[in-house]
Amino acid sequence: MDTINSSEYKVEKSIKLSDFNSGTDLGASNKELKKQLESIREDLGDFQNTLYAHSKYSVLVCLQGMDTSGKDSLIREVFKDFNVQGVEVTSFKVPTELELKHDYLWRHYIALPAKGKFGVFNRTHYENVLVTRVHPEYILGEHIPGIHEVADINQDFWNQRFEQINNFEKHLADNGTIIFKFFLNLSKGEQRRRLVRRLDLQEKNWKFSAGDLKERRLWDKYQECYEEAINNTSKPHAPWYVIPADNKKAARVIVANILLEALKKYKDIKEPELSAKIKANLGDYRNQLENETE
Repeated sequence: MDTINSSEYKVEKSIKLSDFNSGTDLGASNKELKKQLESIREDLGDFQNTLYAHSKYSVLVCLQGMDTSGKDSLIREVFKDFNVQGVEVTSFKVPTELELKHDYLWRHYIALPAKGKFGVFNRTHYENVLVTRVHPEYILGEHIPGIHEVADINQDFWNQRFEQINNFEKHLADNGTIIFKFFLNLSKGEQRRRLVRRLDLQEKNWKFSAGDLKERRLWDKYQECYEEAINNTSKPHAPWYVIPADNKKAARVIVANILLEALKKYKDIKEPELSAKIKANLGDYRNQLENETE
């Protein structure tokens, strides 16, 4: 199997999405990829237990990608060995009436993981500079002062949103949230194959929506918006990673490896030590328990 170099996927300067490969098998068979993922996710599960005991950091994993890019299955497979109480997954759909009565970041803020936990955002606050950018008419539903028609939504508006998102993430990072942002880079040809599969397999039919085809026709516009969002918001405290997503199994291994490699660098995350008083009385506590009468 090829060595996974996280820096190959990390966005540290202005990029063109067209320069990134959308597919790789990491030089491994499906069986080898499955075995590698099992090993990494076991280590991630152990780390999550330590994170929970330490309770000073939280981890936020943001997943973005075009329809069928594999977000759901990645979540299922990468976090399979976690204690279910230690990871919270939130999927953001069309904003509700209540959510539209608040600013666009509100619903994301209240879904953030508590200290000691992992949070996974399946689609994220970036929808507010992606879907709304492709469909600016959606912004009108947010009832923003000074925005009365689509013509009022200019480049300054989007630049302001990028700045707001950067400030939001910097605030989180400064207060102990470790942030990862993954763009699952799917090719248009592979998306077509996956959509056809949804139509052909009865058990997958429920995932298909006619709206998928409508959004597919806007593929190039979405790519432009993703590229600009990534270039404006990939920061050292909240980096973007562009993950080749045509091969789902390889994508899962790459994401899991990046998570584990980065999290291992936090040497201060460790299980708390018992107080000297408790340590000194461990023998007595044991005796009390062993001498209990039923």
